[in-house]
Amino acid sequence: MEREIIPPTIDPAKRLGALKWTLYVLVPVAAVVVAYLATHGPAQTPNTAEHQHAIAPAAASAQPVMLSAAEARRIGVTYAVATVMPMRREIRTVGQVTIDETRVRSVSLRVDGWVEQLLVNFVGQSVEAGTPLLAISSPMLVTAQDELLLARKLESDVSGGSSEARANAATLRSSARGRLAYWGVPVEDIARIEKNDQVERTLALRAPVSGYVMEKSVVQGQRVMAGEALFRIADLSKVWVEGEVFEQDQSSVHTGQAVVAEFDALGGSPWRGTIAYVQPTLDPETRTTRVRVELDNPNLRLKPGMYATLRWTGSGVQSALSVPRSAVVSTGERHLVFVRLPDGMLEPRNVDVGMATDDRIQILRGLVAGDNVVASATFLVDAESNLGAAFGGMGGMPGMDIVQPKKPR
Repeated sequence: MEREIIPPTIDPAKRLGALKWTLYVLVPVAAVVVAYLATHGPAQTPNTAEHQHAIAPAAASAQPVMLSAAEARRIGVTYAVATVMPMRREIRTVGQVTIDETRVRSVSLRVDGWVEQLLVNFVGQSVEAGTPLLAISSPMLVTAQDELLLARKLESDVSGGSSEARANAATLRSSARGRLAYWGVPVEDIARIEKNDQVERTLALRAPVSGYVMEKSVVQGQRVMAGEALFRIADLSKVWVEGEVFEQDQSSVHTGQAVVAEFDALGGSPWRGTIAYVQPTLDPETRTTRVRVELDNPNLRLKPGMYATLRWTGSGVQSALSVPRSAVVSTGERHLVFVRLPDGMLEPRNVDVGMATDDRIQILRGLVAGDNVVASATFLVDAESNLGAAFGGMGGMPGMDIVQPKKPR
């Protein structure tokens, strides 16, 4: 009586690793065989068609995979359910804090003169509206003061005269006042000159707004010309954050959209603002458009030059069938998911995909709501599936017969 030889049982824990290693060896061999058969024709290899028929599916299709619970845990397989839910894509970009250009003022003189004293003398100094910036000495201002005081004296002298004389004197005094005001002398300074009845050799140039000195182009003793920019003052109570949006996200950007800005320098806490401006042109080199977000800046915590991450919700669909992005294997020619059947078999299935968010992807065809799919370690399952196809394809080749081990009696 012949004794039946029972093939040794392969350890399931080693099976997956052995199959993957075999894939790297057998697939190149299969490719060489196919090339050989294709170039030598049917006359030289009578069984070419049989072998080609067996090999072809290995490269073009995946096979169902059966994994035990222990094997699934070992390689980190988890599952997720295909779900119908709203999908809205979140747009993210990197931004940088800049000064609000509408809150910047340039300070200059309207007359020629010399800087007798520089009262605000470094960049970054804070000033309040009306703060003296420098004391200017100007022959033009001295002459205008003389004219004002003469007109004032004339008005006093003709106070008992005719109405026409009084009117002419008042007109001269008003013109002298207007000339000083036109040259930037504040009203309170003009009133002080008239009250003291004395010409002041220097007059102060005052800050028109509150803010911080961002630029200073003057030193003490310098001769300055009318219209020359001496200071640049910025109000930082509101700032801009500017970023770039890629061309494919243009349809998801609109003015008025709510935006969340996160600053690593401030611990990542969210700041909320709105999109105030979308550049109407596209950069032809980067294929991006600039967007601008307005943010309140309490306590001046946001500094120009800081980096931020900008996030907002773009356009999307109200209801869509979707799965985790990690569930889809994309090869460039197809999109594949593995569906878990009631018996535990993992069935490969081609799907059509739609829009994607950071963590989910829309399924247009190939799945139905409730399907249980592999959500992690998908590439390992795909490798196992293709390895099974490779073995099945080479089963008809000499020496490549695969025999399932028999159960012991």
